[in-house]
Amino acid sequence: MLLTHFSLLASPSNLSLTCIAMATCIPAGSGTLQFRVTNCKGNSCRKTALASDAPIARFLQKDLSWSKAVSKVPQTHRCAFSAPPFQKNQKLFKVISSCKVDGPTRCFDFSVIGSGIAGLCYALEVAKYGSVAVITKAESHECNTNYAQGGISAVLCPSDSVESHMKDTIVAGAYLCDEESVRVVCTEGPERVRELIAMGASFDYGEDGNLHLMREGGHSHHRIVHAADMTGKEIERALLKAVINNPNIFVFEHHFAIDLLTCQDGSDINCLGVDTLNTKTLEVIRFLSKVTLLASGGAGHIYPKTTNPLVATGDGIAMAHRAQAVISNMEFVQFHPTALADEGLPIKLTKLREKAFLISEAVRGDGGILYNLDMERFMPFYDERAELAPRDVVARSIDDQLKKRGEKYVLLDISHKPKEEILSHFPNISSTCLLHGLDITRHPIPVVPAAHYMCGGVQAGLQGETNVKGLYVAGEVACTGLHGANRLASNSLLEALVFARRAVQPSVDCMKSSSLDMTASNLWPRPAMPLSLESNVTDKILPMTKESRTELQAIMWNYVGIVRSTMRLETAKQKIGNLEAKWEECLFQHGWKPTMAGPEICEMRNLFCCAKLVISSALSRHESRGLHYTVDFPHLEESKRLPTIIVPSSTVNSTWSSRQLHKQPMYQDGIKLCHNTIHINR
Repeated sequence: MLLTHFSLLASPSNLSLTCIAMATCIPAGSGTLQFRVTNCKGNSCRKTALASDAPIARFLQKDLSWSKAVSKVPQTHRCAFSAPPFQKNQKLFKVISSCKVDGPTRCFDFSVIGSGIAGLCYALEVAKYGSVAVITKAESHECNTNYAQGGISAVLCPSDSVESHMKDTIVAGAYLCDEESVRVVCTEGPERVRELIAMGASFDYGEDGNLHLMREGGHSHHRIVHAADMTGKEIERALLKAVINNPNIFVFEHHFAIDLLTCQDGSDINCLGVDTLNTKTLEVIRFLSKVTLLASGGAGHIYPKTTNPLVATGDGIAMAHRAQAVISNMEFVQFHPTALADEGLPIKLTKLREKAFLISEAVRGDGGILYNLDMERFMPFYDERAELAPRDVVARSIDDQLKKRGEKYVLLDISHKPKEEILSHFPNISSTCLLHGLDITRHPIPVVPAAHYMCGGVQAGLQGETNVKGLYVAGEVACTGLHGANRLASNSLLEALVFARRAVQPSVDCMKSSSLDMTASNLWPRPAMPLSLESNVTDKILPMTKESRTELQAIMWNYVGIVRSTMRLETAKQKIGNLEAKWEECLFQHGWKPTMAGPEICEMRNLFCCAKLVISSALSRHESRGLHYTVDFPHLEESKRLPTIIVPSSTVNSTWSSRQLHKQPMYQDGIKLCHNTIHINR
């Protein structure tokens, strides 16, 4: 792939692309819900039957509107609230009639990969125009949305304004945000929140009958809509309930997306669906669709300490990269400053957590104060905004305290607030801490930073379009330009809502103009299951893969963390390269084939891919901006205020993690496989 910085200078009459090549040029890839269930011949197919807009030039001196030109790039987020628990799905089997089934192939108008806020919102809209498959890696609710505590930021107070929200977003994003994307999200966001409420999402209201709005770090106003400290769970509940009642939406749980199905016509790449692995039956299921939305979330598990659920292994970003989609801003990994520190808990854990427990940004927004272990307040020494500084500032400040003092955690204290208020605003946090012997109404909370959110991802235009025709993206997997170099608190759920909706009309247009030959299914060889491997071989491969995963995460934490240096990044690049080569060699020596698929192996493949993308992007940025801080280039450089773009190339010397298992040309034996038109917003 070619890793460059691009500046796209846009005007109403002209859009030009200026490429400023960096020294780095590397090969591709170095880089209470009840379900009614129907069974697709044993393949776990779940049938879901049952504001002001003032100019902001003074905040952003240079136009960075690259989001409008995706197609021009070379090929290459106070009422009593208690969220009901998700219940086990009933198994009431029923014949599916509205999706075409051909053995291990499913044919739909729309495929949606991911069941978080972005994927479900999009599915509910496009289901008005055709059949929809929602493909999800685990249970439907197991996604980052379900674990989002804080809320959704939106201008819903008369004293607030779109311009103010834009300013806060751009300042937090270290002036790397795409202004047009910011304006779209901040302007359209309030209506999207109202739609969630109309759908049945229950948020907190104050005594005056209006929405209770919180304030979080980086925000100048109270604008965070929330449902206590379980906002994501409430949104997911409301969306899944709506999906259940939609006869056009079919949810396929435990289907691991392996690779996108693409074919190439000259310089154009077309996406025609996705191959998946049913992890319950161990059968490869192919989904053919006229339009595919990638809404698979982030890649938090490239690090050992992350607030993300286990499913967040970068599958979508890696698949898109292998399918020649453009990737942007991968160096900007947001570390949430306050995850619960296991070391400081009165009752010790009996086993390691699968994910770090998040202590919401809203705790600091509600008056929480950070102290070191000597109970010295330290944030005012780092930033005049103190605990209300953006996340990158707070995370680096905590990191500095830990390193200077040789301590393992700092303390976040909210106990000075009234007990009733704490328990009302933070019931989930208080109950979780109490399980470990900690009463947050009386004692401070031990916290440490943890990997939280990918600000980079698959480059998207203003309608969620990518440079791959028929492929749209929304949510954390996408890089829309909204977050820039650092995501403003509670902007992620808002972004997912806005871009999921904006992707609907172009997707429908694309679906209507598409002529997809469903008989083309067998023209791609199917990924093979490793059935030919003996059990003793599998017993060697899986532990080795687990060890490689742990080692990869340790390298990323130690060398590509909150504070970086060129030497440490280069060391990480070499170590991960060697680790990947060793892992691949061991796999293939034991009889594994490059066309084989298994969940643990595919996840490892994707983790390698995403880790390399982060390192390559970080090495190319010779300044410190937002979430990327390097001791070798500690200052902001105006000339380098440009997005980082990873453009895939045709280089053959790529590793297995960077290559699709199967790829087809547009024509085979003189027959055109498909015709797919995408409408790009210009």
